[in-house]
Amino acid sequence: MARGTAPVVGVVVLLAVGLALGGVVAAGAEAVATATGQDLGGDDPGAPGSIAVSLTVEGDAIAVTHEAGPDLRTERVRLVVAIDGTPLAHQPPVPFFAATGFRGGPTGPFNVASDGTWSPKETGSVRVAGTNDPEPAPGRTVSVRIYVGDERVATVRGTAD
Repeated sequence: MARGTAPVVGVVVLLAVGLALGGVVAAGAEAVATATGQDLGGDDPGAPGSIAVSLTVEGDAIAVTHEAGPDLRTERVRLVVAIDGTPLAHQPPVPFFAATGFRGGPTGPFNVASDGTWSPKETGSVRVAGTNDPEPAPGRTVSVRIYVGDERVATVRGTAD
């Protein structure tokens, strides 16, 4: 190999390595963003991936707090509530004001009068009526599965006080 071609070959190899590493970094960044539920502007910007939530159950009141993750459009949110593994006979139709199996209107983003967005640090709550079955009672396990469209984004469990 001539002395003049060695630097050219070196530059070409360096460019190839740089392009390959750039592709790996871009693919890795997309995978991390998808795993953390960030909207990457894909086909379904309403599908968040996953969120962090917490649950409080006091008497007949079930409160779910959106702890971290992207904002959710409440018209796409669906809650499935179960007591000791048995789903409620009547599930909360988020957002709503009055619904069969629930006392009064819900609070926060679950209420139809909200701004339509469930953001981090916002709490929504519902009160299970005696006409719903099973009813939350002290010591019973309450679980809430949260869906956006058909995608489950979180599940949270707690014990009723």
